[in-house]
Amino acid sequence: MSAQSQEDKLLRMANQIATFFRSYPEEEAVAGVHKHITAFWTPKMVSKLEAALPEMGDRADSLVQRALRGAEPQAESPVRPATRDPQKLGEGASDAG
Repeated sequence: MSAQSQEDKLLRMANQIATFFRSYPEEEAVAGVHKHITAFWTPKMVSKLEAALPEMGDRADSLVQRALRGAEPQAESPVRPATRDPQKLGEGASDAG
């Protein structure tokens, strides 16, 4: 059994998402992280990570910290619209298997 807490696992996943978006301009990257997490994570997962972020300090990528700070990012996400919010587009809208 792993010694990692749920919050540590969520942070690892969020940091991986941030790594993916790191090559985009910063504001687009923040929007991309925010959109990905809110589209594909459950509200419980998001809440757990948001609650744990203050304690995580520098372990949390700066893009993750900014993406989950509260206000919705103003920039447009670089993720194409058809996969950005699959739950809003109906069945078959996502390219995820």
